[in-house]
Amino acid sequence: MTADPFIVPLERLRTRTSAKWTHFDPDVLPLWVAEMDVDLAPPVQEALQRAVANGDMGYPTPAPYIEAFIDFAQARWTWGGLDAARVTPVQSVIMGYVDALLEVTDPGSEILVNSPVYPPFFSYLRQAGRTVREAPLGADLRLDLETIDRAMAEATAGGRRAGYLLCNPHNPGGTVHTRAELEAVAELSRRHGVPVVSDEIHAPIVYAPHEFTPYLDVDPTGMALHAASKAWNLASIPSALLVGGPESAGFDTYLRGKHHGPSHLGVIAQTAAYREGGEWLAGMLAGLDRNRLLVRDLLAEHAPAVRFTVPEGTYLTWLDFGATLGEVPSHALMTHGRLALNIGTDFGTGGAGHARMNIATSPAILEEAVRRIAHTLAAAQAEGASQVSV
Repeated sequence: MTADPFIVPLERLRTRTSAKWTHFDPDVLPLWVAEMDVDLAPPVQEALQRAVANGDMGYPTPAPYIEAFIDFAQARWTWGGLDAARVTPVQSVIMGYVDALLEVTDPGSEILVNSPVYPPFFSYLRQAGRTVREAPLGADLRLDLETIDRAMAEATAGGRRAGYLLCNPHNPGGTVHTRAELEAVAELSRRHGVPVVSDEIHAPIVYAPHEFTPYLDVDPTGMALHAASKAWNLASIPSALLVGGPESAGFDTYLRGKHHGPSHLGVIAQTAAYREGGEWLAGMLAGLDRNRLLVRDLLAEHAPAVRFTVPEGTYLTWLDFGATLGEVPSHALMTHGRLALNIGTDFGTGGAGHARMNIATSPAILEEAVRRIAHTLAAAQAEGASQVSV
C-alpha cells in the first residue's frame, strides 16, 4: 500500500520559509499558492542529497531528463511518437509558454485564454508585449467551443496573427479536457490559423475515471509545456520541458534562438521524479482524491451556500460564494476567518464571487479551513442582519 504524504503537522509547516507559510501572519491558515504540504518524495530527496554531497553543482545535462520524461509520458499516457529531438529543457513552464508564443505571434498580437485561469497567463503575456483576449469557460467550467471559435475569428480579423494558451488540465477548477474537446480545439486552430501552446504542468494529477490527453496527441502543429514540479512539489528549483509537435514551425524557430535553461538541481530532481517517483505519486494522488471528496462533503454539511466543483484533476479548487460574501469573498474570509485563499477576480472573467482553494494538505487542515469558511458566512449573515435592524 502506498503511503499518504499529507501527514505533515501544522506546527512543522509553520516553520517553513516558503512564500505559502511566510506571506501572512502566523494565525492565518494559508491555502492559496500552489505548494503542497508534503515532504519530498524519497527518490527526489536522495538525488538532491547526492548532488550536494558530491559538489555536483555544475551545468545541467538535458539528455537523461528528456529520456525520463519520454518514458514517463509513454507509460502513463500511452503518448506514442515522442521524439527526443522535439523536446527541449526550458527555465520554467511560465517562461516556456511565453517564449513559445513569442515565436508564433507578433508584438501586440492577441493571445486567447480561457478564463477564469491562472493569473500569470495574463501578467506575463502582457509584459511580453501581447494582448490577452478572454474566451471564458462555460458555467460548467468546460471549454466553450463556440466562444473559442468566435474569439479566434475576432483575434485574426484582417490577417493578424494570434495565439492560444491552453491550460490542460485547467487551473483553477481542475477540469480535465476530453480528447473530443481537444480535437475540436485543434480543428478550430487549423481553421483560423491560430497556433496552440498547452500548459500541461498538472498532467500527472488526474483522478480516475478521467484521463489526461496530451494536446500534441491531437494536433501535430502545437507546442506543450511539461514539468514534474507540481506533481512532486518542486517549485523552488524550477525546470520544464517544451515539447514541439512534429509539424510545429514555432518549435523549430525556438530552437534556433538563445534562451535561459533550467537549473541543474531542477533537472536532477525532476529526472528522479519521473524515473523513480511513481510510488510516491500514487500515494499523493490517493490522498488528493480523498481530500477533494472530503471538502465536498464538509462544505455540503457546514457551508451549503458555497458551491464546490469537485476537480477532475489538479489540487486547485474553485469555490463559488455567489453573493454571500460580495464580489471578493477572500477579503471576508481573511477578516473573519483568518483564511487565505486566492482572490477570484485575479483569474479574469468569472472570478467575482469566487476564490481558489489549495487542497494539497492534511484532512485536519481542510476541516479547519471549512470551519473558518462556515464561521465567516455566519459572521457575514450576522452583520447583514444587524445592518437591516438598524
